[in-house]
Amino acid sequence: MQTTRVPAALVDPAGTEPGVAPVIAAFGAVYVIWGSTYLGILWAIETMPPLLMASVRFLVAGGLLYAWSVARGTPATRARARMAVPGQWRAAALAGGLMLGAGNGAVTVAEQWVPSGLAALLVASVPLWLVVLDALFGSRTRPSMRARLGLFAGFGGVALLGGAPGVGQGGPLEALGALLILGGCAAWAAGSLYLRYVPPPPHPLMWVAMQMISGGALLGIVSLVTGEWMGFRVADVSLRSWLSLAYLIVFGALIAYSAYVWLLRVSTPARIGTYAYVNPVIALFLGWRLADEPLGFRSMLAAAIIVGSVVVIVSEARVANSRGVPVSQLDKEADRPPA
Repeated sequence: MQTTRVPAALVDPAGTEPGVAPVIAAFGAVYVIWGSTYLGILWAIETMPPLLMASVRFLVAGGLLYAWSVARGTPATRARARMAVPGQWRAAALAGGLMLGAGNGAVTVAEQWVPSGLAALLVASVPLWLVVLDALFGSRTRPSMRARLGLFAGFGGVALLGGAPGVGQGGPLEALGALLILGGCAAWAAGSLYLRYVPPPPHPLMWVAMQMISGGALLGIVSLVTGEWMGFRVADVSLRSWLSLAYLIVFGALIAYSAYVWLLRVSTPARIGTYAYVNPVIALFLGWRLADEPLGFRSMLAAAIIVGSVVVIVSEARVANSRGVPVSQLDKEADRPPA
């Protein structure tokens, strides 16, 4: 699901140009690992309650990331972190609740009924929601004609997917899951827009960790309230689910996100935003190859439409920003939720 942005003007801390190999490796991590997290969620919730699994994932990852951020900071940074400024935690709780609690939580629950590849394609609609919500409640800038055409095509692709025969198993539960994912996408977009107006702490990774902890706590509370944990026994969790949870924590939340934050310092938003095109393709292929998920003509057509619309939206934002005209929040919040 990427929750903060480092100013593009920042350069490598050593003051040198990064090598080609590290940049390729970082892009590969963001492309492949984030694209594979949808399959990881599918396998993790085979024997774990979805909300409980997501809660553990973000609490553990956020706790480790927070501890690491504090340990590597200056004495002044460590002192500020221990103070736990209430205002910063409130902002992190709201952003984490929207983006990880509602956004990622919806995807995790929906994958009980929705194939992982289909879930990834629906999540690819987040840039479309960003444009719509920014126009309505954020900058209130009317999208250009090109952006509106991209929105129309993108949501048309989403409509082609939802509960369609030959895409997933079909039926009311899959349709419910698709609607749940779309609601989560809107929540993620709202959280991204909210972060635009909140001054983050000096260290982006600490800010991300605070959001993970907050989102994980919310998911845990919802899991307890809904009672999904009743009848759950740790002994019943399969090895594949344990390994998938570990993969989501170590690779999805820590390694890939660290690579993403580093890329924000050494590359351009337009290049980094290309992962929004690649992740759904990776997820579709892995779901088809490793989980026997259907991959028919209809799903491939919808994938081409949705990814193409995202390309139009991102490229339009880049062109408009080069002219000094804000089109949407998309280019400023180059964030689409990794699952």
